[in-house]
Formats: sequence, structure tokens, C-alpha cells
Amino acid sequence: MLSLFAAGIITLMNATPASSLKFTSSDTRLRQAFEWAKKQALAYVNEGDPVGPWFEAALPGRHAFCMRDVSHQAAGAQALGLEEHTYNMLHKFAKNIAASRDWCSFWEIDRLDRPAPVDYKNDQEFWYNLPANFDVMDTCYRMYKWTGDRRYIDNRDMLNFYRRTVTDYVKTWDIAPETMMQRTKVIKGAPYFRGDPSYDESIDDLVLGVDLLACQVAGYKSYAEICSLHGYRSEAERYRQEAAKVEAIIEHKWWSPESQTFLGAMNRKHELSSSARWSVTYWNAISDPNKLRKAVDHLAAIPLDQDANQVEDKSYYPEILYRFGYSDKAYAQILDLTRPGRYRQEYPEVSYAMIGAFATGVMGVSALPGPKTVIQTLSGLTSNTRYAKLENLPIQGGQITIRHDGLTKSTLTNQGQHAIAWRAAFPGHFNTCLVDGKSAQAHHTKGPLDRLLTSIDVIVSPGQTRTINCH
Repeated sequence: MLSLFAAGIITLMNATPASSLKFTSSDTRLRQAFEWAKKQALAYVNEGDPVGPWFEAALPGRHAFCMRDVSHQAAGAQALGLEEHTYNMLHKFAKNIAASRDWCSFWEIDRLDRPAPVDYKNDQEFWYNLPANFDVMDTCYRMYKWTGDRRYIDNRDMLNFYRRTVTDYVKTWDIAPETMMQRTKVIKGAPYFRGDPSYDESIDDLVLGVDLLACQVAGYKSYAEICSLHGYRSEAERYRQEAAKVEAIIEHKWWSPESQTFLGAMNRKHELSSSARWSVTYWNAISDPNKLRKAVDHLAAIPLDQDANQVEDKSYYPEILYRFGYSDKAYAQILDLTRPGRYRQEYPEVSYAMIGAFATGVMGVSALPGPKTVIQTLSGLTSNTRYAKLENLPIQGGQITIRHDGLTKSTLTNQGQHAIAWRAAFPGHFNTCLVDGKSAQAHHTKGPLDRLLTSIDVIVSPGQTRTINCH
């Protein structure tokens, strides 16, 4: 079913779907990276199978999608216009949570709409990584913010999955904040690891991974926001507090003064070791600004060739580095992961994560919820790139085209049917900006790591193009 072309593109036998997402730039290398990622990602899209619309999100050739990979690939999939594929897969995971599996879902589902046989024998013998429920829950809320699709917050299967995860799942697997650091529960049996307390599958004698805690923080925060949207204020506050408890455990128990970074694994003797690497920064699970900066510095300092075969981990790096303003490092990661002949780059997560990094990192697009959703942009260009333009990006039920000229000029076109509230943000301090050539008062805020930002809020009507320039 698979064929490997000389260009490094693995394709399935179905027809490759179209995507109107387009990237142009003065930077030839960045443009080539985008074209490779788009072609590779679309080669994994499938329709007409019993499982419904889906894309490959597991080891190539399994014809399946797993919870971690789908969660990470979702942003890139949305950018490519795969809204229904993404919702279908996330809904499948939510729908299949069950008491008979200790409130786990199916870790991996194949094209025939069944738990992938390689990971599942029966409800007592199956593979499962415990961060998965929280990861899916957080992803569903992120996808709601991006798309405005209320199925993510109203569908009964989704709501049941969220509620069962923060209650029954936490209790069953002994991962409540009050008890998690005393945890001893391990259910292991070849060839399955039912209840792996981490996404890192290489560590023996593991009872808790810091990535589980970090993902739990994100899951609790997302559930609190979903509760708020439904008017459940006390429930929302409760899970904000639960998130804060887990965050405090990470910051106080998992920080190593010796290595000046966060540790990643706890063994049966409750000894901490290894490195947290990307997890605590990806899920925004740290409030302490000094420790957060050191964690990002630690990630940024990892050489491109270190653990080069671990593309699953490395595919997270660009998004994280762009988020915290390390654009040069993020740029280098994108070029490395997409260069011709890069080892294991055919893993589906790489191409989808790179498309996601183009949308949320290079172009810095995000959806800020509130009484009215605000679409924010923030240039992630480096000195290598004079300008970049991303066209036909689906967001909030419409499409936009965004162009950045360096770090001081942004242009947005609203291709949808409804007006857009646009917040054009720029790194640095500017007193006055020009909106369509006219002077306007700028606002000053701080982003992650106290990064100083200047922003202007404008309304962009359907069909309108607006330009904001700061000097």
C-alpha cells in the first residue's frame, strides 16, 4: 500500500486531496520547507473508509491514528483545511472511553474503525499512555478556539470524555495532585503497557513522567474554560485550582537545582531522573519565569544532530521555540526536519507539525477567546526572511491571508463572510503605528518570558485588506 518516491514523499493509494493553503516568501529555503510539508501531509489524508475521514497519525503503514499524534498534528491539519477529519478522529477517541478499560479510550484506531490490533487484544490487554486523555481534551479546546466549532464543547460524547477524564480517570489511575508523587501503580505485561505514565516509552521502572503532569495541567485548564463557557463557574474554578496544584508540584518537586532544568521521570523508589525536554514548555505548565526561561534555554541548546532519529520529539520544538521568541532556533529546526533525505522525516507527525509551526509560529496566528474572538498575528520572521505570506488559512469559520514584512509590518485580508477582530502584534516597543497609513495609538503588553509586545486592534470587514506598520 505504500510507495516511497525519490523526493522522500510517502503516498497512500487514495487520491491526494486539495488544500488551498499557500505560502510565498523571499526565503527560498523556507518556501521549499513548506511545499515539502504540505505535499507530505496531504499524502496521508484518507476518505471513504469505515472510520470516516481521517489522516495517518501513527507509524507509516499502520493505516491508523493514535491519540498523541492526532493531538499534535491537529493544528497543522486545521491549517490545511482538514476540519472534519480532525473532529472525526478526536470524536472517535472521546466516544470510546469506557469503564471496562479503566476510563481509557482506544490508544490507536485503524481505517476499519477498530482498535488497531497491534496495540489492542481486549479490554484487559492493550497499550495506553496516560497523558493521552488530557492531551486530547486540551486539543479539543484548542480546536474550538481556532475553529469556533461548538461540537467540541457541546457534543455529549465530548463532554462525557472530559468529565470522566477529570474524575474517574484521575481516581482510577491514582494521578490526583494529592497522591501522584506517592504513586506505585503500574500495569504492565508484554507486549502491552496498559497505563504507561508517560509518552516516553524508553524508560524502564517508570511510575510517573513529568509530561503526564504537564499535560494534566493543560487538560485541567482547558476543562475549566469549557466549564466557563457553559456557565459552570464553581466547576471552572475548581479545575483551575487543580491545574495550579499540579503546576506547583512540577515547579517545586521536579526542578533540579544541580542541572538547572526540569527532570522527566520518577521510578518505583520515587527517585527523579532524565530530562523533561519539551513537555513542560509545550503545555505551558510553568509559571515561575526564571525556571521557564531556563527550560526554554535548555530546549533551544539541544543540537540539531542530538537524538536526530527522535523526530517525534523534535517535531514539537519549532512551535515551542517560536512561542517564546526563539525564532532563529525554530527556523533552524524547520529547515533540518524538512531537508531532503532527513532521517525518518516521513513520520506523519513531522509534516503536520511543520505546517502547524508555519501557521502559529512563522506567521504567529492564534485565536484569543473572549466575548468576541480576536485573531492575533505576530511575525516570527528572522533576518533570513524579508517577507512571508500565508494565504487561505482557515480560521473561525472563514479564511484569512496574512503577510509579514520583517517584524514591523503586517497585512491581513479577510476572505470570510463575517468581520474579524484583528490584533496585530509586533515584538518590541513602538509608541505609534500606522493603520492603513493613518497614525494610531499602540498598546504595550508582555508575552511569554516578559517579551515586550506592541499591538493594535482593528476590525477587518469581509473582503477588506488592512495594513499595520510600526516604526
